[in-house]
Amino acid sequence: MRKITYILLVLLFAKCGGPQARKPVEVKTGSFIKQSVERNRELLASEEKLIGSMIAADSTHEYISTDFGAWFFYQQQNPSSDYLPEENDMVTMIYNIISFQNDTIYNQEETGTIDYLVDREELFPGLRMGVKLLKEGETATFLLPSHLAFGYHGDNNRIGPNMPVKSTITIINIEQSKDSIPK
Repeated sequence: MRKITYILLVLLFAKCGGPQARKPVEVKTGSFIKQSVERNRELLASEEKLIGSMIAADSTHEYISTDFGAWFFYQQQNPSSDYLPEENDMVTMIYNIISFQNDTIYNQEETGTIDYLVDREELFPGLRMGVKLLKEGETATFLLPSHLAFGYHGDNNRIGPNMPVKSTITIINIEQSKDSIPK
């Protein structure tokens, strides 16, 4: 009996080796991220090539490249003003959105007159950055790659995924914030 008890105890302790770690069912390699980055690079390159060909074909306007990756030309300039909107300024503006095939997506009546608190309210990136390049009374047309328009998602209405757009912006009024008024 003692031998049987001893054998059972030895077998019991031999079986209690602790929990075994399970191996992952799926190994994540990061290849999805790499593929996504490469896809976005190719998309941006093709959009920049398209924009470049549009600029080359348009001999009537002088295009200006921005620091944020868009191009624009002035339709109306205001040489008498030198003030550009800053953070917390209230800007009254109108804008439209047009496809690169010149189909109107949203006209100025649909978007309406916008009162925009600079850098404090949500607008699509190209519009938010473009406003800061225009003075009161100026109008400019921006060529925006899709990442500066509505990105990979679109606007869930008329603007599809990864769709570059043109937008004409007119600054009607700039009300300087108390912080930006010179003392």
